[in-house]
Amino acid sequence: MKRIIILLSVCIASILISIPSMGQGLNMLSKKEKKAGWVLLFNGKDFTGWRQCNGTAMATNWVVEDGSMKVFTAEGKNPGQPSGGDILYATKKFRNFELSVDWKASKMANSGIFFNVREVPGQPIYYAAPEVQILDNVDATDNKIASHLAGSLYDMIAADPKTVHPAGEWNTMVITVKNGKVTHIQNGVKVLEYELWTPKWDEMVAQSKFKSFQGFTEGIAKEGFIGLQDHGYPVWFRNVKIREL
Repeated sequence: MKRIIILLSVCIASILISIPSMGQGLNMLSKKEKKAGWVLLFNGKDFTGWRQCNGTAMATNWVVEDGSMKVFTAEGKNPGQPSGGDILYATKKFRNFELSVDWKASKMANSGIFFNVREVPGQPIYYAAPEVQILDNVDATDNKIASHLAGSLYDMIAADPKTVHPAGEWNTMVITVKNGKVTHIQNGVKVLEYELWTPKWDEMVAQSKFKSFQGFTEGIAKEGFIGLQDHGYPVWFRNVKIREL
């Protein structure tokens, strides 16, 4: 009997560890994280600090659902058709930082996490900011090019697709930017690294879709906002936190 109780205790402990909402809690920081300088960008309840890119208010096709920020297909739009609902954490611009975001894609979903965002009136969020791709790698229509798969620096450097969990499951992306040196860690695995504002960076831009984007050819900003993309599909975000380096 004692052995059975011990085995049950181990099983329950394993389950609790695997479920964030039953462990530390969603959209919360541990004492260790607070001491290390982490701050939450999303409180799990509302969109305090967030607004539409190139706007003054929060985009209307976002809701808080079960402690997550959810973007959904805007009224009158077809799935996959962006509706200008890209959003920014616009309280502060960041230069050197470590950003952690949990994300979950619906079937066929496409979205992105942006950093060093510089707003350009009349242009979408991707016009002048690097994009860390979010994608349902299996069924999304934009899954034919390696650098368009989840975790990639969009249209520039491909990430290992084996590190991505499928649609309907949560992923964790950690982006570190320090003096122009950038790393992407996807579900605990470093999938790529690169350096901004270098001849190599300029070469990658020249070979990408961004070669004609003035926001890239003039140079990515040295600091900027954190942003999330509306690409017309349901996508969820939670545990959005950052620490400055």
